[in-house]
Amino acid sequence: MLFGDILAQARERWIRAMAQRLSAMGFEDYRRSDPLVMRSLRGGEVPLGSLAVTLGLTRQGARKVVSGLGERGYARVTSSTVDSRRRIVALTPRGREYLSAVVETLRALNDEVVGNVDEEQLSAAYSVLEFIRDEIAAPPSRAVELATTGEPR
Repeated sequence: MLFGDILAQARERWIRAMAQRLSAMGFEDYRRSDPLVMRSLRGGEVPLGSLAVTLGLTRQGARKVVSGLGERGYARVTSSTVDSRRRIVALTPRGREYLSAVVETLRALNDEVVGNVDEEQLSAAYSVLEFIRDEIAAPPSRAVELATTGEPR
């Protein structure tokens, strides 16, 4: 089996475990992008453009993710009081409940892995996954580079 195959299978099983556990907590509408986007919103209001950079998406992609949160009652989008063209995303009260459930579920799954895998093996796994994240899959948009360096290519 190729490494990419086992990685894809592990990702799908992780997603399934998240969905099952969140469903048992009353959140039956889990989507695979939820953990990162929900944790990105935990600090309060976030400009849509900043959220797009954090998620590694285009503004259009981030709008789609945020629309999904809004349709499920987890987030709201408003115009900035400073610049009406800027869209601001914030969690609703139900969204904060969902965020707590997502974080609790992530921690429980993480604890299961840490409790059942040798520390050395876990460290090696982190190294491999960080290599894939940082070296193999380059950021999808120039917005990421602009946000981090302030300079266009």
